[in-house]
Amino acid sequence: MTQVKKFWPILTGRHTYEKTLSTRGRGHGEIIKAPILAYLIETNNGRILFDVGCDYEKIQNTEKRKFYYEHEGFPFGPPEMNEEERLPNRLEILGLAPEDVDVVFCSHLHFDHAGGLCEFCNAEVHVHTREMDAAKQPADEAYFASDFDLPLNWKLQTGEYDLTAGVSAIETPGHTAGHMSMLIELPKGSPILLAGDAADLMENIEDEIAPGLCWQNQDQLAIESIQKLKKLGKSLQADIWPNHDWAFFQKHNRFPNFFE
Repeated sequence: MTQVKKFWPILTGRHTYEKTLSTRGRGHGEIIKAPILAYLIETNNGRILFDVGCDYEKIQNTEKRKFYYEHEGFPFGPPEMNEEERLPNRLEILGLAPEDVDVVFCSHLHFDHAGGLCEFCNAEVHVHTREMDAAKQPADEAYFASDFDLPLNWKLQTGEYDLTAGVSAIETPGHTAGHMSMLIELPKGSPILLAGDAADLMENIEDEIAPGLCWQNQDQLAIESIQKLKKLGKSLQADIWPNHDWAFFQKHNRFPNFFE
């Protein structure tokens, strides 16, 4: 029986960029707006946060913004993020503090998924070992070492596992070396498969299109992960949630209300 009680998708910012960053080889010249999301799962055994968005200071501080975002590696500039979108402020609306989060689960360590780790120094932080290795290289410019080179309570993982009854980590490499998705079994509604960046848009899922950025250009590996999610979703009658689809998010945004 699932231990999940409540589930919240939480908007932590937004980024505007060419669609090719989300759909490999498709969308040249088309500019899209993408939500930057975290997901809070409340269970009988504690609270789990899937991803933590960007580091607010790197966006708001002029010198840091220039160093991290205003160069050739980021042709579309920094994401947008305001004070109220910082996760501690989002949690406060729910009557919570960062200390009330027991586990932070990082789908991967790119800046828009791991930047907020600095706000959660007391939680266990789960990430795949292959992901940590790739981030330290770094495998691409979306890894900021200062986001994860922190004295956190790291719990490096080597495969698929259950965080608690009803919350499972699913290996979905391709976008990055150690990318992980998550299966959440709700107490009432259909199960949810959080794709993470294995699928930015519904288009990635429906047309089996790899994300624009693939680890070592292994787009077939990314497609196989999408196919894996689709097969799992079908077998469990679960809904697959893309991670950066603005229209999808707008239809599923209940904050501060929750799914159950």
